[in-house]
Amino acid sequence: MIRTVVVGGGAAGIAAARTLHDAGHEVLLLEASDRLGGRARSLSLDPRVSGRSTAPEAHPGSASYTVDAGCGWLHSAQRNPWTRIAEASGFTVDRSDANWRSQWRDLGFPPEDQRASAKAYLAWNERALAALDGPDRPLSDFISADDPWRAKIDAISGYSNGANLAKVSLHDWAAYENAASDDNWTVKQGYGTLVVSHGADLPTHLDTPVTRIDHNGRCLRLDTPTGRIEADRVIVCVPTTVLATSRIVFDPPLPDKHAAAADLPLGLADKVFLHVDHPEWPANAHLVGNAYAACTASHRLSPFGWPIVESFLGGDCAEMLEDGDAAAFAIDELVGLLGSDFRRRVHPLATTRWRHERWIGGSYSHARIGRAGQRAVLARPVNGRIFFAGEACHPHDFSTAHGAYETGVAAARAIIGDDPTIA
Repeated sequence: MIRTVVVGGGAAGIAAARTLHDAGHEVLLLEASDRLGGRARSLSLDPRVSGRSTAPEAHPGSASYTVDAGCGWLHSAQRNPWTRIAEASGFTVDRSDANWRSQWRDLGFPPEDQRASAKAYLAWNERALAALDGPDRPLSDFISADDPWRAKIDAISGYSNGANLAKVSLHDWAAYENAASDDNWTVKQGYGTLVVSHGADLPTHLDTPVTRIDHNGRCLRLDTPTGRIEADRVIVCVPTTVLATSRIVFDPPLPDKHAAAADLPLGLADKVFLHVDHPEWPANAHLVGNAYAACTASHRLSPFGWPIVESFLGGDCAEMLEDGDAAAFAIDELVGLLGSDFRRRVHPLATTRWRHERWIGGSYSHARIGRAGQRAVLARPVNGRIFFAGEACHPHDFSTAHGAYETGVAAARAIIGDDPTIA
């Protein structure tokens, strides 16, 4: 019998298993897919593979670039534990401004409109926060349907929440906003690379989904396709999509956990990666494709000086394009801003489809209206033996890898603190 089994090898599961392992506690990490990292996934892209471009001069000695298909920003970086882990592990942390509020050369978005848009966003933000003492409401309540900047604010909600304004809880959103800071940094070798490296040398079984957790008797019995595993305790670190659809059956049932997970659905944020021949912009520039539409991409231009565009789509727009041609959409937006000649210089490299990832099914959680309190319900342990962790369990740093990390560490420390055999 194993003392603790951690179910799910994303940021939370890795953090929990690492904390237990380093404390000398016997632990086994089970991951349903064939890799660790979960929604923290870095990709190595090589433009030469398609034969469409030459080795880029901006990255001497290599034509490969490590990009993040999932989480890519060290949000609230100065207090983000992954920042400390990255620096201690020799990763390169880039503190450059994200430039999300800027429009390179003001293309398609004149300065007077940028000022008007910023003013409208601030007014919307203030109206929303002023309503916090009242009942929960959707974020769409705080801007009129005919406001000329409603669409842009809706697009921002898609990027930040994975869902548009009408689907996002005021109380949940405000918990994040009031805790977050504006320091958003990146990891040159990839945030996903960093998270996975933290799981190195942990006892791990990949391709091992847990389908049932029997907690009737003294020991816990976990059913997997390769057999039954017995444990004293378990930390469940799976996306809410897995719990909401009962892909893990609890015996006796835990209906409050399934209900909480259903009230904390995963929104959607997808990315398109493009290679550009001889980009003319500086490193870490930014363009929004259409500042007047809710369905538009946020284009990150030449991260780390690479000839790459990372186009970010969120909310309903991402949902619409998951089964369409997101790369063509992103390229069309850029051509509309940069001119028709740009089309021959840009080539698709990769596109994410997080809704279709088998053991994930989305990007990050948001609370349904009136259900922000379900995060605490989801996080609550069961009989001191079944613990829950993951970004959806964090009271205010949800939707982030550092929120996931902190809940994983908290669950592990609760087990360590209750175990008299650990010094």
